[in-house]
Amino acid sequence: MHGFTDVRRGALAFAREVERRTADVTTTWWRKDRDPTAVFVDYNQNARDHTIAAAYSVRGNAEGTVSTPIRWDEVDDAHPRDFTIATVPARFAELGDLHADIDREVFDIAPLLEWAERDEREGAETPPEPDDA
Repeated sequence: MHGFTDVRRGALAFAREVERRTADVTTTWWRKDRDPTAVFVDYNQNARDHTIAAAYSVRGNAEGTVSTPIRWDEVDDAHPRDFTIATVPARFAELGDLHADIDREVFDIAPLLEWAERDEREGAETPPEPDDA
């Protein structure tokens, strides 16, 4: 069993590894410091007491966007504006719940913690918790 500290360290290590392997990806926390065209991998979604939108949650914005699982073949063309309270019900009816089997895939975070240890040995700093920043 892993606590928040381990899960956040693993998430940060994963994000850093994606950043190493993929162009136009960043882990830079402050928006003012990062390239606005880069994809930000938000490891702080795993911070203590941080809440996230569950699948199919309607966001509090004028467009009524919905947190929507997508298929891998949709990644390149998907945009949040495509998934709203007006469009997601028909999508759900057609495709079913793409989030339904999430608990069937269980992964060990030990490799991520090994990456975290590697990063820390190499001098990578652990950013402050979001509330401390």
